[in-house]
Amino acid sequence: MIDVAIVGAGFTGLASAFELARQGFKVTVIEKDSEPGGLAGSFSVGGQRLEKFYHHWFTSDEHITSIVRRLGREEDVLSRATNTGMYYAHNLFRLSRPRDLLAFTPLSFANRLRLGYMTLAARRVRNWQELEPLTAKEWLLELCGEQVYQIVWEPLLVGKFGEFAADVSAVWLWNKLKLRGGSRGRGGQEILAYYKGGFSALTSQIVEDVKSRGGEVQLNTAALAVSAAEGQVTGVITSNGVLPARAVLVTVPLPLAANLLAPVGVNGYGDTLKRIRHLANICIVLELNRSLSSMYWLNVNDPSFPFVGVIEHTNFEPAGTYDGKHIVYLSKYLPSSAELYRMCDSDAIRVGLDALKRMFPEFRKDTVTNATVWRADYAQPVVERNYSRLVPAFETPVKNVFLSTMAQIYPEDRGTNYAVRNGIEAAKTISGRLRTAN
Repeated sequence: MIDVAIVGAGFTGLASAFELARQGFKVTVIEKDSEPGGLAGSFSVGGQRLEKFYHHWFTSDEHITSIVRRLGREEDVLSRATNTGMYYAHNLFRLSRPRDLLAFTPLSFANRLRLGYMTLAARRVRNWQELEPLTAKEWLLELCGEQVYQIVWEPLLVGKFGEFAADVSAVWLWNKLKLRGGSRGRGGQEILAYYKGGFSALTSQIVEDVKSRGGEVQLNTAALAVSAAEGQVTGVITSNGVLPARAVLVTVPLPLAANLLAPVGVNGYGDTLKRIRHLANICIVLELNRSLSSMYWLNVNDPSFPFVGVIEHTNFEPAGTYDGKHIVYLSKYLPSSAELYRMCDSDAIRVGLDALKRMFPEFRKDTVTNATVWRADYAQPVVERNYSRLVPAFETPVKNVFLSTMAQIYPEDRGTNYAVRNGIEAAKTISGRLRTAN
């Protein structure tokens, strides 16, 4: 029998395994996919691994940098200034530096100043609990007024959350503003970080560290159910057999966790886990033989455009990394029942290319040398007001079964930095329980 079985090899599961293995516990990570990383999983482009879904860190992300430091790989963190912008009313506007706001003519001059003030206002919030009863819309209207809301924020909220936009909490948006405001250089330009070799290089290094200390990472292995006897966990039933364990940490999305725990849960517990709504994500990765624009991150404030973000990754990590290919992500969060999510890859790519042609009239489809479509059923929890009342506890009704998922990252939003934080915290709690049991 091992000490801890961890379901899911995303950054939460890997960070927890990393910490537990270093404390001397025998740990096994179970992952249904063929590689670790979860939403930071990758594929090969130009002989290099590239994330299926765009990824970066903020310079203020201390937890992910801490695990890099413990691995002794600080030199592999690459920090770079980025260009961001907005597509609105058939025009591109650069919004990389505070002074760019002065040229954002869709807003009156006074409202340009109000938009710029928002980041400062967000960083001054000391008690996020005061924002919990408010929706993002309510907070934004109070903070910046009707014009700023309608032109800047409403299209982004609707583009990101669709039919759930009116329910989104002010806390979610506050954290986004705070993060971006805390990741800027002296000139006000946003500084972001990437990892040499891509995020898959980091996950591989964590896996090797776990294995070097006696742990295991079982890929291509599906967790089917958690097993228990007399209210205490006995292990995990997997596609490769039963894995006996003294404790189990479940890190997969809550709807999947509910299914794993159904055989051993108490009445109504699964419904509690499924109460939090999730959006899927479709991400089309284009490989081009020339650059699309000079911007890394382009927010799309146009409801007719099928994607909410156009991210030109090679304006962040150079195209030379990918044998000269220019990489563009087209991203959309949406229900898994949505037409775009369910259409075949070729049709989804056609929709994406047609939209890019409208945005960039000079864009030629023959510049696309390859296109790949990736989907994730549970990519974004819908963080609604008073969300803290919905977040399930770390401990489940079954003794020594614990739960740490992206939906429990709060008041922050899901991301690798906080996934690492929650994974380390989970490991420390579990190790304490197991030592006490001895």
